[in-house]
Amino acid sequence: MTDSSPPEPPEPQDPLSGNVRRRRERRERWLREGERPMGRNLALIGALGWLVVVPTLAGLFAGRWLDQRAGSGIFWTAALLFAGVLLGGWLAWNRIEQERGPS
Repeated sequence: MTDSSPPEPPEPQDPLSGNVRRRRERRERWLREGERPMGRNLALIGALGWLVVVPTLAGLFAGRWLDQRAGSGIFWTAALLFAGVLLGGWLAWNRIEQERGPS
């Protein structure tokens, strides 16, 4: 009437234990599934490039247009260029997190 299965280990409190567990799970997944094909890696690199370039260029063009209309030098160009780079970096980061899968 007793359960013969071993008890489940408690959830680790130490951050190092959690990191070790995640690394072991990733290694087991890699051994089970293998490495991603080169074409998929190249496609990801291309997608990441576009995710950064498009918002950056959009911010640049919008900023130049606003600066020409307002006659404000490079105020809007610099601000929107920076915002575009931040947005592109954030989009790329999210894409990488999606590819990585659950941790």
